[in-house]
Amino acid sequence: MIRNPVLPGFNPDPSICRVGDDVYIATSTFEWYPGVQIHHSRDLVNWTLVARPLARASQLDLRGNPDSCGVWAPCLSWSDDLFWLVYTDVKRFEGSFKDAHNYIVTAPSIEGPWSEPAYVNSSGFDPSLFHDDDGRKWFLNMLWDHRAASGHAHPGATAFDGILLQEWDPERRRLVGPVTKIYRGTSLGLVEGPHLFKREGWYYLITAEGGTGYEHAVTLARSRQLQGPYETHPNQHVLTSAGAPGAPLQRAGHGQVVTLADGSVYLAHLCTRPLPGLRRSPLGRETALQRCEWREDGWLYLAHGGQVPAVDVPAPSAAEPLRREAVRRNFAGARALPPEFQWLRTPEPERLFALTGEALRLFGRESVGSWFEQSLVARRQEDHAFHAETTLRFSPASYQQGAGLTLYYNRHKFHALVVTWDDALGRVLSLLSCPGDWPDAPLHFPLAEPVRLPADGAVQLAARVDGARLQFQADWGEGWRDVGPVLDASVVSDEGGRGEHASFTGAFIGMLAFDASGGACPADFERFDYLPGPSR
Repeated sequence: MIRNPVLPGFNPDPSICRVGDDVYIATSTFEWYPGVQIHHSRDLVNWTLVARPLARASQLDLRGNPDSCGVWAPCLSWSDDLFWLVYTDVKRFEGSFKDAHNYIVTAPSIEGPWSEPAYVNSSGFDPSLFHDDDGRKWFLNMLWDHRAASGHAHPGATAFDGILLQEWDPERRRLVGPVTKIYRGTSLGLVEGPHLFKREGWYYLITAEGGTGYEHAVTLARSRQLQGPYETHPNQHVLTSAGAPGAPLQRAGHGQVVTLADGSVYLAHLCTRPLPGLRRSPLGRETALQRCEWREDGWLYLAHGGQVPAVDVPAPSAAEPLRREAVRRNFAGARALPPEFQWLRTPEPERLFALTGEALRLFGRESVGSWFEQSLVARRQEDHAFHAETTLRFSPASYQQGAGLTLYYNRHKFHALVVTWDDALGRVLSLLSCPGDWPDAPLHFPLAEPVRLPADGAVQLAARVDGARLQFQADWGEGWRDVGPVLDASVVSDEGGRGEHASFTGAFIGMLAFDASGGACPADFERFDYLPGPSR
């Protein structure tokens, strides 16, 4: 069986693509660098991260992009012996405008080399590329109307002005011919995420609707002609968790269909797993798979019936899911950053960190939450309960310098345990917290007094998360002890702070360093362990 989600933790907006027996899923990375995650599988049960293709400044530079902007909804396809990757770089989210720039890159192999980007347009986000039987290529994206009175957070948002279609000329690397609005969506509204595919003379258009909150859905429409008109599925939505508050997978939507070599059909879609009793999803939007079937009416349905996604789904073959194990990273002797780690925004990571042969060295840069140069190297939270540890060597000389361990979502949703300096006590431990306050995101200091540390030597830091509870711990040679009160881990989530429509990534656990003096004070992290499951 396939056990959902197949890509746990922040892996939203899946685009699924088959090449022979190989299946790939590309997901959004927003402000995290490098851009776009691509996972590979041959059995749909076990998946391996194989590429993050947008890895140089000429392809992607996110410095200055606000939280939850950056790379939205990529589309991965295979044609003409090339992988084609379409993506958006969103430069503005708040307000009436979006400033969403769309690009295409190609590669002969999933590992690359990936080409320089071809700019396409900026009329809306969630682009995709359809390769028709006659060899022509067609570009789709939703149309954004900045004049609309209602925006993203409103159920009837008129800013989502339908799905556009225009031909793409791969030789001239530009759009050609007329622009056609082929679909306006259903009464649910907020139509986006278009993907086209063809079957038995029908063009099928799959879209996302209802926003990316608890009314999210996958809608299907079809037409005999590429330019339409398109009729909507008799059930309107192929998949949605709306109206099923007890379902384990919530906020289900934004899907794409793949047909395997044996003819079986699967729908990749995003979903969330809210904490029990809370409408908060620290793991962010994850990727799941549903088995589908074509019925006599020529429409696609979930194979298990209904519209609500299932956790356990029949796999195409008898593959056993690999057990999730602890991931322990020792940075001594490491030559490359482990694959699960990312950083924020910049295509110049050498300014943020370096592998010294003994440790991962972070150079203190701008403040926690900066949109430009923030020294934060982190991995996704993939479990509601987990334990993370690191060993830090750091010698601050000022309270403007700090380094440590953080549970981080964005600049106004994070908790951090840091080694820093106190003028009266010397080297100390301090807690920094932003529990979702908006818009100013002021720092809170949950410790009544900093914890005095020895003048030098390594400090071990730990974070134990169990659902909505976060307890930081530390050991500076005298044994592990709790540091500070239990903090609210649930605020470090999509819905924390401003709510489900305001941010779209997921919680990360990782290492940070800052130096507000501009001195780039270094912090050496010797290891990083991530252990799934309840704290021991």
